[in-house]
Amino acid sequence: MAEELGKIQRPEVSTFKGKRKLYVVPLLYRWPEAPKEYVSLFDKYWKDVESQLKHLEQRIGAVKQIYHEGIDDTGEESFKALEEYNPSSYNLSRAFIERGAVLNSIEERELISETMDWERCIMMGFSSAKVAKLVTEQYREAMKNRYDHIVRQIDETLDPDEAGVLFIREGHPIQFPRDIEIFSVFPPSLDEVHRFMRNRPVEENEAADTRADSGDAEAQTETGQPAGEG
Repeated sequence: MAEELGKIQRPEVSTFKGKRKLYVVPLLYRWPEAPKEYVSLFDKYWKDVESQLKHLEQRIGAVKQIYHEGIDDTGEESFKALEEYNPSSYNLSRAFIERGAVLNSIEERELISETMDWERCIMMGFSSAKVAKLVTEQYREAMKNRYDHIVRQIDETLDPDEAGVLFIREGHPIQFPRDIEIFSVFPPSLDEVHRFMRNRPVEENEAADTRADSGDAEAQTETGQPAGEG
């Protein structure tokens, strides 16, 4: 079961000796026309994430493996595309790499493309209940296949007594292997972001989601591989 960082009772490193650990960070994105209030909350969130990850490294173990949703290639071009799409998670990943961590490819490009195409179909809406049901089922199946692939990649690369960090969208359906200790990075500032988004008009939130999806598609088109998703 995942532990929220704020609820960890100062565990000793020996408690997790020999175990695999994974720090799971919810991905947040900033769109070009984001309101100043959101930008302020966004910046605060990522500062809090950095602080909590440092705490986890000190108490549980240093990050040795990096996993980022949307990364299907560990080449420099793909990593630089991430810098443009999400500088915050890029900067954290870069800092881990400079301290000896390894960036892993955890996605399959075709599965990303398939889920994005089904998402676009859903966003367009339907006039037929039959088609809506078919598309929704196909989307769910594609998402399951995609996340199953992510789990396999993590399971194959995270060694005993290692700690890794996973940057991934909220609400993911991943079921992690039972022998991996999961620590959810969930600073109070994330609740503030949720509250802000709930209080905004529905139309504005939908527009923000659309921009995030469009940015992912553009990054994938420009580089030949995806940079991340929101």
